[in-house]
Amino acid sequence: MEKKKVAIIGGGQVAETKHISNYQDFDDIEIVAVLCRREASACAFAERNGIARAYTDLSDLLAVEKPDMVSVCTPNKFHLKHVTEALKSGSHVLCEKPPGISSQEAKAMHELAESRGLVLAYNFQHRVSEAALTLKEKVQEGMLGDVYYAKLSALRRSGVPGWGNFINKELQGGGPLIDIGIHMLDSAFFILGFPEVKKVTAKMFQKIGPFKEEGSFGSWNPDDYEVEDALFGFIELANGGLIQVDTSFALHMKQAKKLNIELCGDKAGATLYPLEIYTDDKGELVTLLEQESSDDPERTAIHSFVRKCAGSTSEVIATGEEGYKVQQLVELLYKSAEQGETIYL
Repeated sequence: MEKKKVAIIGGGQVAETKHISNYQDFDDIEIVAVLCRREASACAFAERNGIARAYTDLSDLLAVEKPDMVSVCTPNKFHLKHVTEALKSGSHVLCEKPPGISSQEAKAMHELAESRGLVLAYNFQHRVSEAALTLKEKVQEGMLGDVYYAKLSALRRSGVPGWGNFINKELQGGGPLIDIGIHMLDSAFFILGFPEVKKVTAKMFQKIGPFKEEGSFGSWNPDDYEVEDALFGFIELANGGLIQVDTSFALHMKQAKKLNIELCGDKAGATLYPLEIYTDDKGELVTLLEQESSDDPERTAIHSFVRKCAGSTSEVIATGEEGYKVQQLVELLYKSAEQGETIYL
């Protein structure tokens, strides 16, 4: 049986630690090539991971290798170019989050994939965790009743990445919101069925990144810090519900980090991590559901993408259309914070 061919675009940490091993779980898949900007980096990556060929030009890679699937693991600014070229060559694409720098880019990639009949998925792995899939099911069943408030947290006390391009606004498009907050935005809207948005209000701060003292808060260079430390926002839904978004790289808070979704309905409330659904009975907390999870959502997301490309109709992936909707939310939150006003849709 002829193996399906995969190419890796971008030889960074995520590609090496997540994508490679999860593709290698399939006997009928071969990772045939990797692309990096520098030849030395591409060759070293290929040698470390047992990949036959290394490239520095994407057009050459696509023309020679003709991959069935491509993983795009490059800085955010280059997602549009790399996804577009791969789709035009006839490859299915799994792109790391976020979809791009703007919602216009995300929309263009979605429409191209649709027109070519190809799978475009984004690696929002939290939505395919056991906890998220169970919580979505229980919300749909009405266990929480009318969910009218949600709080999304993607907070780090001292978590500015000291590597990569995460503090470069041109390459990244923003800071904690577009890096870690977008995961909770995607998961929450997935769980709630992508409700219609009415208006967005946000405020962001840059109080620590450019001003940190030597040795405090981490290893980044404050002279290069261009993104927000924290952003806090509210998304008002057309159905009257409210979603609060809290996200930070650096914030004087008690916990070292917090990554969670909290839902409040008129029948019950819930948290995603750990998954708990609870209610109140005469002042006493009553747990309706409690679930411990030991799954690997990153593995699930990549495996689901592979099976979707093979024709499965039951796989949960973050589609190009959903990626566009999530990118639009990020864009609206930034726009509100930059303009200092509520944005109405």
